Order: sequence, then C-alpha cells, then structure tokens
Amino acid sequence: MLTITKDYGFKLKACKPYRAKTKGKVERFNHYLKNSFIVPLNTDLRAHNLELDIEIANAKVGPWLQRVAHQRIHGTTLEKPADRLAKEVKSLLPLPARVCQSIPQTNTLNIPIVPPLESVSLQHSISVYEALLGGEHVIA
Repeated sequence: MLTITKDYGFKLKACKPYRAKTKGKVERFNHYLKNSFIVPLNTDLRAHNLELDIEIANAKVGPWLQRVAHQRIHGTTLEKPADRLAKEVKSLLPLPARVCQSIPQTNTLNIPIVPPLESVSLQHSISVYEALLGGEHVIA
C-alpha cells in the first residue's frame, strides 16, 4: 500500500477507532452496501437454493454499483455519484503509466467479466401478507 501511495501521490492517514467524524463516511457506506446489496442478493439467491459466495458477489457488485448505488441521490452532495464523477473527471489527473513500479508486471490478476444472474424479487408489501392472513397477526 505504501508503494501505491507514492505512485499516486497521496498519504495514508489512519482514522481513530469509533470516531464518527473520521470513520462515519466509510462505516455508513458499509451499512449501505450490506443493506442495499448483500442482504437482498442473499435473499434472492436463497430463493433459488444458492449460497452467496465471493465469486457471485464480485460478479454482481459492478452491475449493482452502476444500476443502483451510482444512480441514487447522495445524502451529502445531493447529486448522483455517476453525475458527480462525470463533472469531476475533467479535473482528475491521469493515472501513472504503470502503478507500483516495485511490483513486477507479472503479478497482475485478470478477472473475467461475468454477466449478472437473473433475479426475481419475492418481497411484497405488508398489506399483501396481512391480506393472506386475514388481517390477523400470527404468533409463531
């Protein structure tokens, strides 16, 4: 990681544990990722008797980012992340020709692009379940 910081020209700064001011943005995204991506994906997979693993998660996260996360209105910027990046890309510096000069070029990893799995949501509103139960609550 230190090699990358030199190649890209930035410094690492560790955040203090349990400090919302510095860790909140990262922790908030982790919460968003879990509740908007992992939990629904896991639910869809279980409906098809499949288990969530790293290969499936990696295959699904890219399309989810483009379709969902980058299209939502961000709470702080009040803009879609995709729109914000489109504006900022004009001001970004080009990447170095080769990142991490100290790491041999043979250490690259080719990750195949996998099309997303077809998914069907099985969730309904509470009113649907209440109608099925005749408006009564059932205690299991």
